[in-house]
Amino acid sequence: MYKNLVEYLSAKYVAVWVIFILDVIIVAFSFFLAAFLRFNFDIQSAWNHNLVLHMCVTGVIYGSYFFGLKSYKGVVRHSSLLDLQKIIQASLYAITSLLAIAFVVNNIFHFEGNFLFSRSILIIQFLLASFGLSAFRLIVKSVYGSFLNSHSLLKKRVLIYGAGSSGIITKNTLSQNDSRMVVFGFLDDNPTMSGKRLEGLPVFNTEKFLTTQFIQQHNIDEVVISLADVQLDNKRKVIEYCLEKKISIKEVPPYRKWIGGELSTKQIRPVKIEDLLDRGIINLDSKNIQAEVEGKTILVTGGAGSIGSELVKQCLHYNIKRVIAIDQAESALHQLSIDLLNEPFDYNKFELILGNITDVECITKVFKTYKPEIVLHAAAYKHVPLMEMNPAQAIGNNILGTNCLALLCIEHHVKKFVMVSTDKAVNPTNVMGASKRAAELCVQSLNSLQSKTSFIITRFGNVLGSNGSVIPLFRDQIQKGGPITVTHQDVTRYFMTIPEACNLVLEAGVMGKGGEIFVFDMGEAVKIYDLATKMIHLSGLEVNKDIEIKVTGLRPGEKLFEELLAINENTIPTHHEKILKAQISKVDTAQIKLYLKSFKESINTGNEMELVGILKNFVPEFISKNSRFELLDKSKEAIAS
Repeated sequence: MYKNLVEYLSAKYVAVWVIFILDVIIVAFSFFLAAFLRFNFDIQSAWNHNLVLHMCVTGVIYGSYFFGLKSYKGVVRHSSLLDLQKIIQASLYAITSLLAIAFVVNNIFHFEGNFLFSRSILIIQFLLASFGLSAFRLIVKSVYGSFLNSHSLLKKRVLIYGAGSSGIITKNTLSQNDSRMVVFGFLDDNPTMSGKRLEGLPVFNTEKFLTTQFIQQHNIDEVVISLADVQLDNKRKVIEYCLEKKISIKEVPPYRKWIGGELSTKQIRPVKIEDLLDRGIINLDSKNIQAEVEGKTILVTGGAGSIGSELVKQCLHYNIKRVIAIDQAESALHQLSIDLLNEPFDYNKFELILGNITDVECITKVFKTYKPEIVLHAAAYKHVPLMEMNPAQAIGNNILGTNCLALLCIEHHVKKFVMVSTDKAVNPTNVMGASKRAAELCVQSLNSLQSKTSFIITRFGNVLGSNGSVIPLFRDQIQKGGPITVTHQDVTRYFMTIPEACNLVLEAGVMGKGGEIFVFDMGEAVKIYDLATKMIHLSGLEVNKDIEIKVTGLRPGEKLFEELLAINENTIPTHHEKILKAQISKVDTAQIKLYLKSFKESINTGNEMELVGILKNFVPEFISKNSRFELLDKSKEAIAS
């Protein structure tokens, strides 16, 4: 009941007309006090000076300016510098008007005796009124703050990470608009801020916060990150610690995303798992990229997908002639058109085409019409279990489609062809991965046969937030109340953000001369089960209490661990710290042509076992796992023995 009373009182606000009347009363009282000071507290002399009439005149003048500037409309308990500024401004206008009235009354109309306005009283009144009006608000704010602090155990105790201007705005926003929490203090990485007070609240060093004693001593319930330039390692450390201690952690969006330049409590969102996996800003050689793409037409296949659409947007930031995005997914392509129109891009610099890379007639028309000079090939079927069930589609699109596109690049004198590959192409255990490895081999063979087009391959792991990836899946499962499904407790994957992957694709495209496989530094592998656990905690829930994690077993073709290099590949560094170049063995171009012919014939017969058997011969390291195609590996072993 006591808690309800506190919440009731906190939610109640005094009507603005009451504040207006109180302000006028303070002005009136300040006039009386000014008069008594002027006449050395001789009450009779002051009273004989037509005190009531003059007080009424000053009250009306001050009140009119209060009304005009709306200085009484601020919430007193949350008074800010802006509120005090309005009070001083109204008081200045009032004293200026009153001094003008005094001049007219005393010098133009020559009123005598008690009707004379005393300029000294008016000036003293101005000083007293300004002080009284400001003090009234500050006292109420202080008393209210003390009241909240004395009953803070009834509310969430919040620490704001960031003792700068954004942190102060966050503190004021929470204090004014969320009665369920009280801001206890600030955290800051700057050791010189430690021990100081900001807005009356203590500032703690981040390292001090990262101790069990601190949490237990101060009963912290939530941390809000409000720091634009926080170091990624420090931010990750704070988030990980909060997850470990089961402290809620939220984040303030960048200033540019504030609504109308003002922060709302609704914009303070829980930290996303991407914040833990993000590896920071990539330093690109933008000058080299600009020199490479300037004035050129760029074709992006799979342009409506996660990687393709980001490549389109990044290309539009450079001074290109035009970017052409082609994709067979109508809805995704339509969404891309909406996204591009909502951004400040030149409408004449992009073209969206609905088409399939396996449609030779369609792609040929695109090459003839737009004459692209650079092709960024991101079109591919990528979902492992689905491709395991539909091997003809995987081979037809990922291998034959890529080969067809590459041949057209040579025919139409494309300068560079950059293929987006995957870590699943390394020692593949599924049809999808093997089809991508076969596509790599086709591209490399074409590079060795001619000099018109430079064929470059980029290889990286999973991208955060891509269509059908694990993070959107887990997020959706959490919203539905669970369970979260994980295929195996020990499955690990590499992750990078979509912008990071696309940045590196462009950088690799610039540095590539032809025939290379560029491998991206993916950082540390992430355990998917741990990822699911952290996502549950970030949602403010508990594992197996609020949301169950259910292990379903490995899917057909799925690996426990992904690799970025084949057994016979080594890497050498490049000028970019996050891009390595794989040292690869030569490919037999004549043999590849025979395999491509066999693929086409086998697809026409519809015999999937035969088709995958050819793929296994083409990519000898392809050993199926948890799949119906394991029979082919056993047959191969039997023949070998």
